[in-house]
Amino acid sequence: MTDTDQLRGTPFEQNQGIRTLPGYLNVLTILTFVGSGLSLLMTIYQQMTAKSTLETMEKMQGSDEFEKLPDFVKKLNSPEAMDMLRTAYENRIPLLIITLVSLALCIYGALEMRKLKKQGFYMWLLGEILPIIGVVLFIGLVGFKGIGMIGLIVPVVFIILYGTQLKYMK
Repeated sequence: MTDTDQLRGTPFEQNQGIRTLPGYLNVLTILTFVGSGLSLLMTIYQQMTAKSTLETMEKMQGSDEFEKLPDFVKKLNSPEAMDMLRTAYENRIPLLIITLVSLALCIYGALEMRKLKKQGFYMWLLGEILPIIGVVLFIGLVGFKGIGMIGLIVPVVFIILYGTQLKYMK
């Protein structure tokens, strides 16, 4: 008989009443922490370089260098993309606030899901949806054209993946 068998049924039994974190949920929450950290760094960088990025793209519009660029790069610098960039620059403070609140909700939600609390999923979900609402309100649907579509695809994939883990949460 091992030492752990002697403890079975006593208050000293190891892991008594402790639910273990499913591996898939563990991976998803770790990815959420990593993604939130990278998003925070990108947000800070974008805030610091917003004006110079806008000025550089405006200068590029009419230059000879612009004509030499590949077609896919020209599409990224289209008049519609420039309007979107200007609108994003003009609304950078509300977008920053929305992003920071969203990141905090995602991190808090992931921490709660690691404790197997279902409310964490809903906090995280709010943190995922809030930036989408912010982009629509402050920039418009044009914010999700082209490469901006990633801003919709990644949250949808994670919502589905986290949704499969709800059965482990209470």
